[in-house]
Amino acid sequence: MLNRRHIRVKVMQTMYAFKGGESDDFSKDQKFLLFSIDNMYNLYLLLLSLLLEVQKRAEDDLQKKQKKHLATKEDKDPNRKFVNNQLLKLLSDNFQLKNQLEIHNINNWELDGEYVDVIFKAITSSDLYQEYMKTKVSDFKEDKDFIVDIFKDIIAPNDKLYDYLEDKNLTWLDDLPTVNTTILKLLRNAKTTSAEGYFTPKLYKDADDKQYAIDLFRKTLLNRSTLNKEIEQKTQNWDADRIANVDYVLLQLAICELKNFPSIPVKVTINEYLEIAKEYSTPKSSIFINGILDKLVKEYEDGGTLKKVGRGLL
Repeated sequence: MLNRRHIRVKVMQTMYAFKGGESDDFSKDQKFLLFSIDNMYNLYLLLLSLLLEVQKRAEDDLQKKQKKHLATKEDKDPNRKFVNNQLLKLLSDNFQLKNQLEIHNINNWELDGEYVDVIFKAITSSDLYQEYMKTKVSDFKEDKDFIVDIFKDIIAPNDKLYDYLEDKNLTWLDDLPTVNTTILKLLRNAKTTSAEGYFTPKLYKDADDKQYAIDLFRKTLLNRSTLNKEIEQKTQNWDADRIANVDYVLLQLAICELKNFPSIPVKVTINEYLEIAKEYSTPKSSIFINGILDKLVKEYEDGGTLKKVGRGLL
């Protein structure tokens, strides 16, 4: 689920908030970094559980209509196609997903059910829903395509849901694109024979990625004075007050990665931090950062101090 760029963003945010020095204890900040990353999984579970709650809301709606005093023929014999959606049933029957929802205490929609109603009404009033409900029967592919479409076109871009997530956890907004992409990929590729753990993917691709997050954070902090000197030498013609704080942090991280992570190619490091700068800093930041890194890389190569091995040589 988690990719290296997102890890870099998380480390950047933690570095940006860090107010201490190299000699200070930063164990709490490291714990916050890992907690912030782990909390991304809670967002994933929360959004998947929203699909299940919407299905329950649909079932409740049908039952209420059947119990009406003046129930119509349609109320008494409703179209249960959405309620019986095979992909949603696959999710609701998934034992490991249920287990993870309990372990992570994902019960938000019990307390904030009005947001389930918001999404339910948005779905049932959509053209997608009207088209889907024209028939009473469907195969797994039609059911899956419908859920993919409503997640992509209705749930993911919903402004009220976005505001809710921002209110609950500010870091979730940065996680949202990655989580939404992960959910869409899983929904699109789901099969009736999907393994039990299919809907509970690992947060980190492997142990190396988690260690990378810790090492990037620690090595940057422990070498911050040296990194700052290198930056200052290359920005002597710049007014220090005009250099965005985010740019400074990104340069610290990028230089640390160039010098201390021999398996990561130079081009990968530079491109990743330029892309992050485009998203999180000023319009001209990527040009500024690229200029500094290009000069430093040339110096390292000329001086023979840029040590790359394995994949890092590419």
